[in-house]
Amino acid sequence: MLIQVMYNDGRFDFVKPFILDRLLDEKKLDRFKRKSGWVLIGVDPLRGEVVKKYSGSDRRKHEILTQSKK
Repeated sequence: MLIQVMYNDGRFDFVKPFILDRLLDEKKLDRFKRKSGWVLIGVDPLRGEVVKKYSGSDRRKHEILTQSKK
């Protein structure tokens, strides 16, 4: 199966999945095509991509501590 890709310079190509992985690692692509449509690199989620966790304060923990002190 070949996957359609668009390089950063605007050129289009068809590549095998293992080449797609390499091009993504090397940040050489602007987008690639899935069955559902084009995936924009840096905008749409990618397979294996780590999602940043919430880094704010945990208000639920504070609420539990406050209630237990009453």
